Amino acid sequence: MSLNIKPLADRVLIEPVQAETKTASGIIIPDNAKEKPQKGKVVAVGKGTKDEPMTVKSGDTVLYGKYAGTELKLDGKDYLIMRESDILAIV
Repeated sequence: MSLNIKPLADRVLIEPVQAETKTASGIIIPDNAKEKPQKGKVVAVGKGTKDEPMTVKSGDTVLYGKYAGTELKLDGKDYLIMRESDILAIV
């Protein structure tokens, strides 16, 4: 997949993982009750700053804060762009 977007400095472009539609016990969750996903796949990474090199790379699966980042819609897909410091963990 080739995107025409390249994050600057310490920014990261993330494709959120789709929210679960069913619980472990089989109950179907309606659209209005779904949680906002907090897990995603890194699509593109900036070069970092001169003091802080980037620790995440493209293809990593990461966890981030519920309200972190700015939502983007490119080619019909949803993405988030955020600072690397908003990422909580690499899974």
